Amino acid sequence: MSAGRRLALALALLGGALALVAAISLFVGSAALSPGAVVRALAGRAGAESVESIVTLQIRLPRVAAAALAGGALAVAGVAFQGLTRNPLAEPAVLGVSSGAAFGVVVAQIFGFGLSVLEALGVATFAFAGALLAAAAVYLVAVVPGGLSIQTLLLAGVIVGIFFTSAITVLISIVDFNRLGGVVHWLLGNLAPIPAASLALFAALSLLGFWLVLRHARELNLLALGEEAAVQLGVDAERLKRRIFVAAALLTGTVVAFTGPIGFVGLVVPHLLRGVLGQDNRLLVPTALLGGGIFLLAADTLARNLVSPAELSVGVITSFCGAPVFVYLLRTRYRVSL
Repeated sequence: MSAGRRLALALALLGGALALVAAISLFVGSAALSPGAVVRALAGRAGAESVESIVTLQIRLPRVAAAALAGGALAVAGVAFQGLTRNPLAEPAVLGVSSGAAFGVVVAQIFGFGLSVLEALGVATFAFAGALLAAAAVYLVAVVPGGLSIQTLLLAGVIVGIFFTSAITVLISIVDFNRLGGVVHWLLGNLAPIPAASLALFAALSLLGFWLVLRHARELNLLALGEEAAVQLGVDAERLKRRIFVAAALLTGTVVAFTGPIGFVGLVVPHLLRGVLGQDNRLLVPTALLGGGIFLLAADTLARNLVSPAELSVGVITSFCGAPVFVYLLRTRYRVSL
């Protein structure tokens, strides 16, 4: 089967799976709504002030959209970092990039930014700057003449992550806690409903980052042959690295700005897709957008219902899923001794 037909089939299957998981997420929750009530709200036949309309349209539907966007963005960022570093264990949380973005968001909150459109853009800008700073720091620490070894890259990510986490702790300790309301819960990864205008901004920034990665997917395939071979095949390796770093940092920073740092989506989803589709980034990038949305939306649905009416942070669920996968890959696939 040709690559184009494989991609079309994969996108169709993943699109159907995403629609199914989204439907399940809309129908289940701590508020006891019948399927008919949810359908009436979606069809606009329920009153605007009715319980089913408020729960379905103002709480569940925006949360489903946010989960799908965040999961897709994190999965694409994972593919980008893995292609750039030629290291299948690279992922925004593992590399400390999410911690850098979180530091940027905490700084933005200190300045009083909220969730109006302009304020959300300011928060996203701070998060992007923090993510870009962390990614650059990891790369500069880890790069050696022979490339990026797994051990060095992971150690650099741990160091950078600890640094930014410590910096966040310092800020929380010295700033009036009332100015950082909810920051502790947010730091665990929290898919709270987002206002429609801010959600549109979230989607626009995520799709921009996705497009920047997708348009360089072929060059990432060539980079997998090694920088010297890629240059001989016409790839400007330095420019490619800069653009992919910016795109992956934009994706990570955007997600962290709106949902908090959520780990391991960018590790689990690309690994599962590679097992089915192979190493071609032209297939992995678009399918990761849908696959990541499925994974995070399923995790959020579980987080909302596992201890209902209380709620777990979705970052806890993804960490429980991702940590064993990370250890398995580290011990079996890439032969790195712990």
